[in-house]
Amino acid sequence: MPSFKSARYTAVVSDLHLCEAEPENPKYPLWKKFKTKQFFFDEVFASFLKEIEDKAKDEKVELILNGDIFDFDSVLRLPKDPVFKVDHLERKRGLYPRAERSRFKIKVILEDHPIFVEAIAGFVTRGHRVVFVMGNHDLELHFLETQDEIFKALNLNENSRNHVRFVEWFYISNEDTLIEHGNQYDPYCLCEDPINPYVQGYNYVSLKLPFGNLACRYIMNGLGFFNPHVDANYIMGIKEYVTIFLRYMARAQPFLLFTWFFGSLVTLTQSFKDRLSAPIRNPLKVEERVEIIAKKANAEPRMVRELKELFVAPAASNPFLLARELWLDRAFLIGVAFFLIFELFIFIRQVYDLSFFWAFIPLFSLLPFFLFYSQSITSMVSSYKEPSERILAMASAITRVKRIIYGHTHAVRHEMIGAVEHLNSGCWSPAFLDIECTKPIDQKTYVWIAPTESGERQAELYRFLEGRSQLYSATGSREVKNP
Repeated sequence: MPSFKSARYTAVVSDLHLCEAEPENPKYPLWKKFKTKQFFFDEVFASFLKEIEDKAKDEKVELILNGDIFDFDSVLRLPKDPVFKVDHLERKRGLYPRAERSRFKIKVILEDHPIFVEAIAGFVTRGHRVVFVMGNHDLELHFLETQDEIFKALNLNENSRNHVRFVEWFYISNEDTLIEHGNQYDPYCLCEDPINPYVQGYNYVSLKLPFGNLACRYIMNGLGFFNPHVDANYIMGIKEYVTIFLRYMARAQPFLLFTWFFGSLVTLTQSFKDRLSAPIRNPLKVEERVEIIAKKANAEPRMVRELKELFVAPAASNPFLLARELWLDRAFLIGVAFFLIFELFIFIRQVYDLSFFWAFIPLFSLLPFFLFYSQSITSMVSSYKEPSERILAMASAITRVKRIIYGHTHAVRHEMIGAVEHLNSGCWSPAFLDIECTKPIDQKTYVWIAPTESGERQAELYRFLEGRSQLYSATGSREVKNP
């Protein structure tokens, strides 16, 4: 079995967000256009793998796929003859995160991305190794069934199979670099307990998903004109929402408000329900589980326990905060206003014969106060950028490394924060600034770690464009985020 302890050349990529291919909608061609095959980058990724092999000068490469490589939350396809019951919510918003369903979803993704699968299989067969770090959108890789399906698609022999590894949330490369997806420090996207990620339902075992995942499933999956890979596409003010609705959605989704309201209620309910659900824990296997995670991550068991203490508190701890993020507080205020004014006019009409159209006068008089309240609230979902200096310093001290690499925010970074070298590998996801998908945020960036003449490894940021790597310059780069 090959050792993962040492590596001379390491490439880190994150946030590919591979998903099913969305069939083109002849009536509404902009419906989930970003998910259509025309924006698949599988061939580019295959060229990228050949590029890093050439950069390593015939030596072996360690490829770290640092989270959100697969986007389970956006898969809406359903099995033709399911062996499990598919309820109404699953038909509308995608299958629940349970083993047999997750296995179906990864199979759908892999079947729609044969070039990606072939490229990874060839890369591993040539003696290189691949490490999958689980992010918030591919938490369903925790199920061994999904991992087995990936191995089945790669069709590797026993020796090559040992060159592929799945790690829970972090990985230490060559004892000099800590690599995490980074969602464990985002209160809206963290997996509360990656050591024990499962919860027990009635006759089933499920994953406990973070708020961001649930919002993607139950809200974004129903709003086909919003791109979930760019927060500016769905976090806007009232004026922007009205403009976008009238321009793009009035005909395709005339009842958009009901779609949003239903999705928001389901998201809030499920978030609170999951928050109250206790994870499945076996006290007799706690240490065994920690040791397995540590071994796969090239770490010590104490590092697993200590890094877990750095996790932030989940936003689901505060249902009022989530309601505000989902705009349910605004809906509540409007509902209360309508109810009180309606009751008032019922009382007045017992004395005076007034038309209910007069009720619009007090409603319109309350509009400025409502707008002021709405404008005064800032979404905290988009406020998270990177882990704090304290977390970086503590993670560095725990793992005894001086370099830490994250993904998750889609924001390319390379900086010194205190004594820690901090990098973010950016993203490859189909992110666009507009609904027509004419303004791409085409990063395709990666971190390359290679030995210098002194023998120490050095990390640099590259962008892969037009079939070759270019040193990345942060000048003029845009910061985008996936929830």
